[in-house]
Amino acid sequence: MKHSHCSVKRLRRQNLPVDTIELARYLIGKTLVHDLPVGRLSGRIVETEGYPPGDAAGRAFRGKTQGNQSLFLGRGYCHVYFTYGSSFMVNVTAEKPGIGAGVLLRALEPLEGIDTMKRFRKTTYDRDIARGPGRLAEALHIDMRYDGVDLCAAGSLWLGTAVRPMGSIGSSRRIGLTQEVNRKRRFFERGSMYVSGPRSLSIS
Repeated sequence: MKHSHCSVKRLRRQNLPVDTIELARYLIGKTLVHDLPVGRLSGRIVETEGYPPGDAAGRAFRGKTQGNQSLFLGRGYCHVYFTYGSSFMVNVTAEKPGIGAGVLLRALEPLEGIDTMKRFRKTTYDRDIARGPGRLAEALHIDMRYDGVDLCAAGSLWLGTAVRPMGSIGSSRRIGLTQEVNRKRRFFERGSMYVSGPRSLSIS
């Protein structure tokens, strides 16, 4: 599936809801773009999880640290962290400056640079290119170098508008948590084959 570069415009910060959960829902259907020397990599965001202020499962819960300070920049920045000894996680920061919160990007529907993303991921299946947060970071070649990057500025990694009308959005509890597990803070595009996690959580 090909889309011309001009079909995606950068989102401006004023487009982004300040509230974390509203932002998590708003980002469904929007585009994540990474412009690299090898070409443009992009995908539609089809699954997110919100981690608002005061959330015990959130990385900002215990206050600002060296590892999470980008979460406190205000909305529209990239927060990257390394987890499970193997995977980077890509988040879009939320709320006002000084308040730590973010939205985890859990899955993308690949749009541009699919062959390059497959090479990065060492996979031949389109469906598995960016289905899950670790795969998403690997496919789009995002690591700690992008922590704190302004996703609304003129850089190589940015948030873009939707390339087509949105389907309906479902919500569920978040995946893989031991705290605040039952709150409906995960959002996904209903019917998307690119959504991650148990199918039982993606039919609500």
